[in-house]
Amino acid sequence: MKTLRLLIGQNLGLLLAVGMFAVLYSIYVSMHPNYGMNVVNQNGNEMLALIFVSMAQTMAVLVGGLDLSVGPLMTLTNTVGSHVMAGSGGSITLGVIACLMVGTAGGFMNGLIIVYGRIQPIIATLATGAIFIGLALFLRPTPGGIVDGDVAWAFTNDINELGYTFGWWEDLGWMGKLPMQLFILSAVVLLVWIPFRRTATGRGCYAIGSAEGAAFMSGVQVDRCKIAAFTMGGFFAGCAGVYLTLQMGSGNADAPQAAEYTLRSIAAVVIGGTSLYGGTGGVIGTIFGAMVLRAISFLFRVVPEESTFGFIANPLLQPLFEGIILLVAVSLGAARVFRVRNRLSLFT
Repeated sequence: MKTLRLLIGQNLGLLLAVGMFAVLYSIYVSMHPNYGMNVVNQNGNEMLALIFVSMAQTMAVLVGGLDLSVGPLMTLTNTVGSHVMAGSGGSITLGVIACLMVGTAGGFMNGLIIVYGRIQPIIATLATGAIFIGLALFLRPTPGGIVDGDVAWAFTNDINELGYTFGWWEDLGWMGKLPMQLFILSAVVLLVWIPFRRTATGRGCYAIGSAEGAAFMSGVQVDRCKIAAFTMGGFFAGCAGVYLTLQMGSGNADAPQAAEYTLRSIAAVVIGGTSLYGGTGGVIGTIFGAMVLRAISFLFRVVPEESTFGFIANPLLQPLFEGIILLVAVSLGAARVFRVRNRLSLFT
């Protein structure tokens, strides 16, 4: 019983995020007139880019910082992708690799500036975010570029469509109906996040967020861990840019969109149970935090205008109600921080 209580206490933020998403999405499903796998795929497409950007933000928060460049870096990667992912076959594979390298390099640059420039992360990434947007506007002054339609279709629908498009398989049954977004996200988590989390560098990121001075005295390579955290964040932002390119089929240096993704990524991190103090939480909770944010916007779309709560279907009022719900969700996600008297209890 004591072990169970400890486990629940350590994962309270994650459990709250899962619970909030389950409630909100269940209401959405019950109210949707034509809910089916096509709607699931559409929802997944809208969720995945935000999930990856929020995962990028998580890496900065774990070491006690905030990264204001995750949205602009996603946008830069998107504009690069609109140029280098316009081919097919092997060329588009190389284009995806190039985009991920751009995102990773952007995160690495952030880490170097923060560590060796001795600049606070929020200030450094505010500056680099402006640079990323400037480069994106240089690459795409106006929206443009065309990604191969078959590739975009295959990776933004269910797994069966991937097989149909490239002739790899006919029908995988129920498994083939699962959205590709789930497969892509699972691959990134299993092949990138979990191995990183288990390394000495990954554990060091948590130690730095908990108490940087104590981590340094304990032999943690503080500079290396911080650079690794921001580099990993850049990789996740690159993943967001690649998927946004596939989803849109083109590139767009949209500064307001970049800013919106950045702000929502911070909210997703908090809702998912990662403390803004650093040192506790992780990308799994953040994934559900981002899904909570999207579930809120999905819910507004299906509220009948003639119902008791039909007034929230008014597009002019939706930002107001979305903000109120978001405030409540963030407050619940940060409940553990508000509840403790001693900051050290966050990490026990």
